[in-house]
Amino acid sequence: MESLWLQICDIQGRLFKLAWKAGYDSEDFMKQFMRSRVARDLDSEYNRMQWAGEEYLLEEFADECPQTIKGNAQYDKEVMYWAGYLYRYWHILTKESSKEIYAQAPAKTMNTNYLMFHTMAPELAIEDLKELHQQKKHSKNKKKRKPE
Repeated sequence: MESLWLQICDIQGRLFKLAWKAGYDSEDFMKQFMRSRVARDLDSEYNRMQWAGEEYLLEEFADECPQTIKGNAQYDKEVMYWAGYLYRYWHILTKESSKEIYAQAPAKTMNTNYLMFHTMAPELAIEDLKELHQQKKHSKNKKKRKPE
């Protein structure tokens, strides 16, 4: 991946870490952010927001999503950085929207799998997260089809 794209991944990782520092509830922040207009702007082919910096992005997010919870349980700041970085990398790699990515790997999934996946190459971590999502989907469908 080109270094320019990796810089954008780093900006989003730093944004998630800054949200942790600002006291946002980790799960609520991740959920709200990945569904926000700010995330959609970052998903664009080119948007000035991609180079705005994490402080500006957090201000934009706070203006858009003032209902986001602050002061509750938080994940480790390293989990936050990794999740933010990986979510952006995932979008760049697959062109899936932030909303679609979050549906496959919500905050709890990212937190639970951080220790196993954070040392992997991002492509492998994404592949494994997609596989986990498919397994969960398959398991739910199997339960629905169980004969009475």
